[in-house]
Amino acid sequence: MDKLITIALNAPAGGHPLLDNFMIVTTQFGVPLMVAFVALHWWGPGFRSHVRYITTTAGISFLLGLGINQIILLLFERIRPYDAGVTHLIIAPSADPSFPSDHATAVTAIVVAFCCAGLPKRTVFLGLAALLVMWSRVYVGTHYATDVLGGMATGLCAAIITRLFYREGNRVDRWVTSIL
Repeated sequence: MDKLITIALNAPAGGHPLLDNFMIVTTQFGVPLMVAFVALHWWGPGFRSHVRYITTTAGISFLLGLGINQIILLLFERIRPYDAGVTHLIIAPSADPSFPSDHATAVTAIVVAFCCAGLPKRTVFLGLAALLVMWSRVYVGTHYATDVLGGMATGLCAAIITRLFYREGNRVDRWVTSIL
């Protein structure tokens, strides 16, 4: 099933220049743009300490998720779908294993951090951007669909762990949110 879904999502790659270029730009710049969007909230209007808490939890979740992925990569070494002849690659190949997707982990961690903070409009915007980034990873041929699902699970876990252990208004949070 994973192989069939991956093939279906990757099938148009290389045959539609406009869509190909859009997906390549999305896969290359989607995560940095989402990070920049989150970072800009640090200086945004509104209830400043709460918004800064959210940006901090998003950043911690992001980093924790990528750290968890590094541990998973030590335990599982899944070859990339283009190396297995499943997908047509339209970007430069990656040297690391396929599972889980770091891109999916990063964007999911950000979305869940905003969702847990009760910011529905920003969550929807970030969620749509995240879905686009995750789709692009399979479209360009660098991940299986389950690599993306694995990354989503890691990002979700990282955001929940961060939310459980990093509390708004504690001494560390007050110090962090007072910077700049």
